[in-house]
Amino acid sequence: MAGVRVVLFDLDDTLFAHAEAVASGVAAHLAAEGLAVRDDSLATWMRLEELHYHRYLSGELGFDQQRAHRMIDFAATYGLTLDEPLEWFARYLAHYRAAWAIHDDVVTCLDAMPGMRFGIITNGELAFQVPKLEAIGLLPRVEHVIASGQFGVAKPDPRIFQHACEVFGVAARDAAYVGDRFETDAVGAARAGLTGVWLDRRGAASADERREAAASGISIVASLSEIPQLFAP
Repeated sequence: MAGVRVVLFDLDDTLFAHAEAVASGVAAHLAAEGLAVRDDSLATWMRLEELHYHRYLSGELGFDQQRAHRMIDFAATYGLTLDEPLEWFARYLAHYRAAWAIHDDVVTCLDAMPGMRFGIITNGELAFQVPKLEAIGLLPRVEHVIASGQFGVAKPDPRIFQHACEVFGVAARDAAYVGDRFETDAVGAARAGLTGVWLDRRGAASADERREAAASGISIVASLSEIPQLFAP
């Protein structure tokens, strides 16, 4: 893939260990609230996060509204009615923040691409995502952070990928995008004219996804350690 001058990354679950921080945060929050951690607690939390966060991305809910809906629905599974769901979320958020961490393959990946320019495209609010980059030490290493909440459209809309290329001053063909979601990240980027890379850490790619990836010029990698060799000159 010679010619790539800019590598753009997704943030959550690509560079930033979001799922791990959620798991730690949920367990600590439930314990602090005097609630038992059930076998389905984390799965329920993640399902509601996915449901209501996408309602936020579609414009149906505001950022704080999706947080409130998630807490109301989750608490209901414990038979609780929340009068102040955002206060409940704030208490969880403190535990989530305490568990923020970087994936262990990130720094070696970036170090192995000297001279490459890096950036972020994230579906979220800039004011919430930038502190994550600061906490894990990556903010100085990226030139630009493009957030859907600031730009006005979310991945996989091609406009956000194209906007990022404009910000960097490069053609789409000279940029690559790496993310952990096949459709949202890799396919979205490829349709916008960038080189799409799917970070499939769990090895979950189906036969249909592999065929679509091959047809769209999308690389599938199991670790960020594989990224530098894709863009070696």
